[in-house]
Amino acid sequence: MTKKLNVQIKYPEIGICGLSCRLCTRYHTESKSRCGGCKSEFRMSAGCPFITCGIKKKGIEFCWQCKENETCKKWRKHREFSKRVDSFKCYQKLENNIAFIQKNGVNEFEKEQKTRENLLKEMLQEFNEGRSKSYYCIAATVLEIEELGEALNKAKKNSFGLEIKEKSKILHSILDELAERKNYYLKLRK
Repeated sequence: MTKKLNVQIKYPEIGICGLSCRLCTRYHTESKSRCGGCKSEFRMSAGCPFITCGIKKKGIEFCWQCKENETCKKWRKHREFSKRVDSFKCYQKLENNIAFIQKNGVNEFEKEQKTRENLLKEMLQEFNEGRSKSYYCIAATVLEIEELGEALNKAKKNSFGLEIKEKSKILHSILDELAERKNYYLKLRK
């Protein structure tokens, strides 16, 4: 029997801590392990401490809505951790996500993430040779939207008529060059 939550989930694809689920490899898989977002039914039963504290105990959808968010040791530790290390998901933009949401609101953040997701879907559909999903998810998280769009357009132009492996190499080289120039990190930080 599922416990009735005392909060209405409006944004299942935005993690309670500020991560964008739309840019996660598990969100873009077709297997049984597909995750529909940090606040989807799949994840709600997974035992996330932020879901347990915020959604299940306090009835809030996001940590920054909590009156204790400034003093919460658990959230501070998570945010400090995310400045240095990733898990299966890229945390490099977590602080930027939180700042953006606090300044512009969740609706604007959701719009931006949908744009990023559309660019990611295009990369996965047209340039994924079967080994680049994580790399493209990180790129979609880290790069600016305009940079992603320009890289994708350049890759399409430079790879017209090529096989998928060659197309993937071209997009990788464009993204790698951009990352080197801008000091972006396009790998999970372990």
